[in-house]
Amino acid sequence: MREAAQVSLLIGDIYDATLDPSLWVDVLAKGARFVGGPAAALFSRDTARQRCNAAYYSGLDPRYKRLIVEKYIKLDPLMMGHIFARIGEPVAITDVIRNDEFLQSPGYREWGRPQGLVDILNVALDKSATSAALLCVFRHERNGPVDDKMRRRMRLVTPHLRRALLIGRVIDLRTAEAATLADTLDGIRAGMLLVDARGRIVHANASGRAMLARGTLLRATNGKLAACNAGAEETLHEAFLAAGDGDAAVGVKGIAVPLMSREGERHVAHVLPLTSGARRRAGTSYAAVAALFVHKATLETPSPPEAIAKTFKLTPSELRVLLAIVQIGSVPETATALGIGKATVRTHLLRLYAKTGTGHQAELVKLVAGFTNPLVS
Repeated sequence: MREAAQVSLLIGDIYDATLDPSLWVDVLAKGARFVGGPAAALFSRDTARQRCNAAYYSGLDPRYKRLIVEKYIKLDPLMMGHIFARIGEPVAITDVIRNDEFLQSPGYREWGRPQGLVDILNVALDKSATSAALLCVFRHERNGPVDDKMRRRMRLVTPHLRRALLIGRVIDLRTAEAATLADTLDGIRAGMLLVDARGRIVHANASGRAMLARGTLLRATNGKLAACNAGAEETLHEAFLAAGDGDAAVGVKGIAVPLMSREGERHVAHVLPLTSGARRRAGTSYAAVAALFVHKATLETPSPPEAIAKTFKLTPSELRVLLAIVQIGSVPETATALGIGKATVRTHLLRLYAKTGTGHQAELVKLVAGFTNPLVS
């Protein structure tokens, strides 16, 4: 099967999983094969407490899945990657640390090597002050380290995974029959509107109707959806028109469209195509090509590690040592946990002291605590 056809089928499966989360394990298996790995994981990471929240895995032994959550996620070098990278930008292990450091790390020796895994390609689908939603595709030794083809394929599917994730958070459903989509979503707090390719509104839930009635954010003009912001309206209608041609045609259009009401309230809109997969039943029953979800925007603030890195201009290696020192304590234990020499840890500590204006490990701990909890001074 040609790549374009593979992508089209995979995108359809991704969007179907938006309405039925039980499909995610199968979607991850297909996604891993397409991107170029034997296994994948989709999870939310608590960046403050360094723990894994809701997660889906495919292709990993259950014992090794437990080890990720219980042991290795706290010192995962890829955390540095998604802190420094933009949302949607793939990051491999060797983008963050030297390969010789990775091969000496406990994470590789105790977790990766026994499974024959030699690299991981990670992408942040969303980030906030307290969490990051991440997709990881694991690379097997038979395929070698992450290469340009793997990065390119990851970039092909990332926008669609991001759209599915954001919409999934808004509707927060365990499962929804696509045929009864409108009935199922009528009770959600976010505004939901079904539209045709020309932007004509064919259905709206209670919240959506209330938004239209107020007319300060969205309105109906001769039955067509209009936004108070002309730029946002154009973006949405481009996405609706593309949705008529299938999932792949939508591309990056309408993933997260910022909206501003006349009163200055910020909202975000997400477009879900309805012309393919299991979603088609809902679309055809309403002559709709897309569902539009609108909700209030949350304040975008960086996570504590990201804020620390930007404030003090830390490198990924320096930030990695700083967080390890805070979590573990001593130089020897930090060196062992990170798979680097004690002299290397001490060198990074000296640079950290210079950049942060501190002189002791206890001061570094207090500094990090201050970013995590603003009441600490």
